[in-house]
Amino acid sequence: MPLDFTAIDFETANSSAASACSVGLVKVRDGRVVDRASWFIRPPLGHDLFQEWNVRIHGIRPEDVAGAATWVDQLADLVEFAEDDHLVAHNAGFDMGVIRAACAATYVSCPEYRYLCSLQVARRTYHLESYRLPVAAMAAGFEDFHHHDALADAEACAAIVVHAARRHEAATIEDLSALTGARIGRIGMPAAA
Repeated sequence: MPLDFTAIDFETANSSAASACSVGLVKVRDGRVVDRASWFIRPPLGHDLFQEWNVRIHGIRPEDVAGAATWVDQLADLVEFAEDDHLVAHNAGFDMGVIRAACAATYVSCPEYRYLCSLQVARRTYHLESYRLPVAAMAAGFEDFHHHDALADAEACAAIVVHAARRHEAATIEDLSALTGARIGRIGMPAAA
């Protein structure tokens, strides 16, 4: 089985995990990036206030998402892009929380995915003073990207996982998980019995 996965990153309008305003997706096949996609998301009512702090971080403003599709309207596009891949995100708890919360806020079923956290992988692969995305990406040889742009962050995340897999001689996401001790999580699935 080859190193196949989809790296994902969200930016949010405010402190609500349901306030996704941008997503970046990077598809990796056999350890190589083969496709990229990103788009704005109009956050659901009640989660659509843009806080100044968030805007300062990612630069996305309400007018940028005014004509964007809502979570309900674009979730199928996200699922179509990611297919049945494992999802990979840096600090995956945040990004998986966005998927869960946005689905809950819009009364749609959360899609089923297994996921791996590139932050956990980086901590078990590199010896760094910080494991923030830009620092871990630099250790993987991926530099000078626009941090907090969802697509750029997803690309950085993909680079970390591909580099770590090579370093650990891991052929698959499952191998990388086993070799680093970074657990594969699940969303949208009933708890194992």
